[in-house]
Amino acid sequence: MATTEIYRYLHVNHHSYELDPEGYLVNMKDWSPEVAEALANEEGITLTSEHWEILEVLRNFYARYEMAPAMRPLVKSVRQTLGPEKGRSIHLMRLFPGSPAKVAARLAGLPKPTHCL
Repeated sequence: MATTEIYRYLHVNHHSYELDPEGYLVNMKDWSPEVAEALANEEGITLTSEHWEILEVLRNFYARYEMAPAMRPLVKSVRQTLGPEKGRSIHLMRLFPGSPAKVAARLAGLPKPTHCL
């Protein structure tokens, strides 16, 4: 479950967005592609079309299941949606270094995935 504790603000185009202590949006409705770009910039990631298709898979997963997927369900969902070459852990780790499920969920404006440390 997402926290409602405001830790800091993300400033994008003269607007301020509330972030929790782990950098996730406090209010998911604040998400926009511009917010995703700003969050990605903080991670040192330049979003490409490959990143955006993963973010879309994540947002669709959330719309369907009302939760952000942990790594295994994320890989499976990407594989089913985008094919076996993109539905691999190594592909996701290349795009979202560190913890792909957490980083991608954060950039997609979703809460922290369940069962992620």
